[in-house]
Amino acid sequence: MSADQSTEGSAESTDEDDSGGAADCAVSEFDDGLVDLLAWILDTETRARIYVHLRQHPHSTSEEVAEGTGLYPSTVREALAELADDETVERRKRKSSGAGNNPYEYVAIAPSDLVKGVSGQVQAQLNAVFNLDRHLGTDRSDETEPVTITVREE
Repeated sequence: MSADQSTEGSAESTDEDDSGGAADCAVSEFDDGLVDLLAWILDTETRARIYVHLRQHPHSTSEEVAEGTGLYPSTVREALAELADDETVERRKRKSSGAGNNPYEYVAIAPSDLVKGVSGQVQAQLNAVFNLDRHLGTDRSDETEPVTITVREE
């Protein structure tokens, strides 16, 4: 468990209790297994919930994401910055006709792009396991990579 996972849980549970379950609205239509898988791919459940919310509500500001997920605004801002750095979400200034500060709005990348990004990592890890004997010097077979993962969009 990462450091941000252990600190997130305590802050979020209070927020979830106060909102009467509103924190789960972004993932309420999804199977728990899918949310767990997204949490594995994106490192934390917080990031998974934000990703799902942005897929449902593209062009949301951090405040809108916080309201829609029930997460603390500071937690959302931090996670969005990390997701933007990882290129899992795109951010741009919201255009408005009035004067004042234009906040950033966020859009999550397509699920197929998310899967493509993680498939290369999984492929490398599986090939490392398959080739364990070769790395230990106990196997003299050809240096082939037995696992190839291909992601196709329909």
